[in-house]
Amino acid sequence: MNSGNTAGVAEQGSRAATGEGQPARPRIVLLGTGGTIAAVAGEATQLHDYTVGATTDELLAAVPQLRTLAEVRGEQLANVDSRDIDNALLLKIARRVDALLGQPDVDGIVITHGTDTLEETAYFLNLVLKSAKPVVLAGAMRPATALSADGPLNLYNAFLVATCTAAHGKGVLVMMNDRIGAARFVTKAATTVPDAFRAFEQGNLGEVAAGKVHFFTAPLCRHTVDSEFSLAAIGELPHVDILYDHQGAGLHHYRAAISAGARGIVVAGCGNGGLSPAARAGAEEAARHGVAVVRSSRVGQGVVTASADDAVLGTVAANSLNPHKARILLMLALGRSRDAGELQRCFDQY
Repeated sequence: MNSGNTAGVAEQGSRAATGEGQPARPRIVLLGTGGTIAAVAGEATQLHDYTVGATTDELLAAVPQLRTLAEVRGEQLANVDSRDIDNALLLKIARRVDALLGQPDVDGIVITHGTDTLEETAYFLNLVLKSAKPVVLAGAMRPATALSADGPLNLYNAFLVATCTAAHGKGVLVMMNDRIGAARFVTKAATTVPDAFRAFEQGNLGEVAAGKVHFFTAPLCRHTVDSEFSLAAIGELPHVDILYDHQGAGLHHYRAAISAGARGIVVAGCGNGGLSPAARAGAEEAARHGVAVVRSSRVGQGVVTASADDAVLGTVAANSLNPHKARILLMLALGRSRDAGELQRCFDQY
């Protein structure tokens, strides 16, 4: 849940004074990973089947106003559709962000990212980065060549947030369609409309209105500097699959995941994480093979509550994490313990 202890208009760009006594502009790194925000299409009305390829230099040239907000340098770490991001690239992004945050001449980071899996990268960073400096992810639902491209303003607003002192300590943030979302809560909830990112139950942390940053709430779940997860302790991330439950589901999906070497399975269960007969049998088989099973929900909203069956099956309730964010947390938690009680503690706290 959120706390309403930080409200009102946040101040921009407050940093140490220069030698001349004037406030120094914040130093922000723009880290590019690709996505629709870096894409072009053949026609101004073409909103799909576009090509990713624009670099951070091109993004900075397209929005020159960014340099009025901060001292900016760009770095192109990848240039892909976000659905192409695998565990190796996810770790590469996290390690580079972590290294940049450790530099004294970096005050914050803005990451451009495809929207399809933006929330997964944001939540992973929220769990492993050990800095209170602002990290803001921004994307676009329409390519830069579209009649009403949303990327330039999303990027500008992301810089407004990254240069805002009130953004410190709030974890990794997502800036889309004027709204400031917490990585823990925000999700992509529509396929193509600009207003695709929502935090239905918990709400947004704030918004940008008339060029001003407004924070109204703050996330209370553990994150960043308060997180027990560390990049230094991660060699590679374990294999965790997501299986979608439904009427007439088969056991073969669970057997395939176990045979493929999965160390964890997240079930997108029915309603309150309920398991079909096949899913229940799959959880039992997974337990016999030492594979952790987390019950999330396919419905998209609400808390999956603990069940008496969890003690019987060795399963874990995902709290309010959707299946793809539950996978992110389970990968990290399995690096510390396979014990169901410890895994449940992680899902309760993060």
